Amino acid sequence: MKKSNNRKQIGFFLRRIRLKERKKYTVLACIALLFFMEFSNGRQNFPMAGFFTETVQAKGMQGEQETAVSDRGNQPNLTLYAQSAVLMDGESGRVLYEKNGYEHMPNASTTKIMTCILTLEEGNLEDEVKVSSYAASMPQVRLGMSADDTFRLKDLLYSLMLESHNDSAVAIAEHIGGTVEGFAEKMNQKARELGCEDTYFITPNGLDASDGTGVHGTTAKDLAKIMSYCIQNKTFLEITQTSNYQFTNLAGTKHYNCNNHNAFLQMMEGALSGKTGFTGNAGYCYVGALRRDDRTFIVALLACGWPNNKTYKWSDTKTLMNYGLENYHYEDVYEYDREFASVKVEQAEPKNGSLYQEVTVPLEIKEEKIRVLKRVDEEVRTIYEIPECVQAPVKKGQQLGKVTYYLGERQIAELPVYATESAKELRPSWYKEYLLKLFFMEKELNFQEE
Repeated sequence: MKKSNNRKQIGFFLRRIRLKERKKYTVLACIALLFFMEFSNGRQNFPMAGFFTETVQAKGMQGEQETAVSDRGNQPNLTLYAQSAVLMDGESGRVLYEKNGYEHMPNASTTKIMTCILTLEEGNLEDEVKVSSYAASMPQVRLGMSADDTFRLKDLLYSLMLESHNDSAVAIAEHIGGTVEGFAEKMNQKARELGCEDTYFITPNGLDASDGTGVHGTTAKDLAKIMSYCIQNKTFLEITQTSNYQFTNLAGTKHYNCNNHNAFLQMMEGALSGKTGFTGNAGYCYVGALRRDDRTFIVALLACGWPNNKTYKWSDTKTLMNYGLENYHYEDVYEYDREFASVKVEQAEPKNGSLYQEVTVPLEIKEEKIRVLKRVDEEVRTIYEIPECVQAPVKKGQQLGKVTYYLGERQIAELPVYATESAKELRPSWYKEYLLKLFFMEKELNFQEE
């Protein structure tokens, strides 16, 4: 039907236009356009827009393959006692240094940071906790509670984190989870939610244990990740920073005094929190956090010596924390001077009425500070995925590409690139209007000459 109408229009133009010699080219152009319009009506698909990907190497970088380094970069050879260790950026979770940091190992009472944070999130600190005979039977280190004793939940958390009492851990677990097994399920679920990749909890106190599924333990990386989550909780920090705490059972017949055994709190400026641990299988373990200026560092140590090497964990913690403080600083890596060329829009309606016009739309990216904790020698690479051309229609504010920032293999930011103008789709009706304008302009010229 459309083709029939187009042919009638061609005949109409041929009958009405006076074919003077100097007007031949205009008439021929009209006929060509009408045939093109007839052809366009039958087209179903337009060419797909193409994209180019540009990798911008930071200063000093030789190529993309050479810059694809691990998450921790080129780390130094630090002398540590721990068999497994991690230094983590507490804000991003990026591993800044690791020694066997992805190896699953028993972690002793550092487990109690998970017990504490889970209790804070699911329990009521004013709850009354009744002690079971099983909880009261836990080995040293223990509060010394008796079966059927009752305590306030909040008091037991101080017992748990300051003195690392094993019986308090079980009493808490049974109160929150119904059973130790039920609480362990909650612990493992929370670990998965936090992105822990190789963690398995069986006990709430970290005593050595195994079952048909695995061995109680974690990795230094996972343990650091859990601590980075815990320190976001104000009550967790309040408990773990308390130097001394006194309480009684609810009957008021027993009095308890708890002292904080995290010596790291007095060792370095900005020491934030921490938890020690020891069992025969795990050795001495530690996880601690430090915040200085605008930087937060987490250290996790597993198998850091056995008796009589109790102080090794403090030496390793200070070594790793000082390495972080001396070498890692925040830097804004956003490329403020970057400009984008306009993108060609295919099958777009000309904006100024000219037939042979390339339609383009300008691009913009929202200026945004990209704050990254990095060493001076670490470089950021930027990948620009910007289209060479796009298909009409294009709306103002439509995302047409993206810019991705990488530090080593770790993606640190992704920013969308938008069109700042719109572009309409070129339709057959536009050709009709264009030809009518040409026709009436020609007719007016004829009238003036006559």
